Amino acid sequence: MLGEPEDQLRNEMGPELTKRRTENDRGSLLAITAERRTHMGRALVDAQYCYLTTRGRVSGNPHTIEIWFALQGDTLYMMAGDGARADWVRNLVRTPEVSVRIEDRHFRGQARVVEGASPEDALARRLLVAKYRPGYAGDLSDWERNGLPVAVSLDETEASVGGG
Repeated sequence: MLGEPEDQLRNEMGPELTKRRTENDRGSLLAITAERRTHMGRALVDAQYCYLTTRGRVSGNPHTIEIWFALQGDTLYMMAGDGARADWVRNLVRTPEVSVRIEDRHFRGQARVVEGASPEDALARRLLVAKYRPGYAGDLSDWERNGLPVAVSLDETEASVGGG
C-alpha cells in the first residue's frame, strides 16, 4: 500500500510513475519520491552518509558522527540503533539545534525524535531501509524494527563551514 507522499507523487507524475512502478521495486519508488521532494539535488539524496554535529549535553562541545540517512523534502531521517541510549540522541534531545554535512554541503537544522507508531515513524523506516537494504550484505530487520527514528528539519540556507 502506498503512503501519502507516494500517492501525491503518483498524482503528479501519472503515467510516468506507473511505468517506473512496473520497472522498479518499492525502494526505487521511495528514492524517486525523495528525489522529487528535495531541493538539495540527486547527489545529496544518493550520498551514503551524512555527518551530524550535536552539542554535548555535558561538555557543550560539538560532537560529530557519520551516519546513514534518507531525505524526504527538507527533512533528513536517521535511525539510532541504540535507541534513546545513543549519545547523539541524548545530545539532540537536550539541544535540538544541529548541523549536518552531506558531501560538501553544510546545513543547520532542528532535530527531534520521531513519535513512535506514527505515520512519520513508518515513513522514516521505509525510506531508510529502502535506501540501504539493497547494498547491505547483512540483515537490517532488527535495525528496521527496533531502531529509533530521528528527524532533522533542515534550513533552506546552508550553514557556514564548520558550523555546529
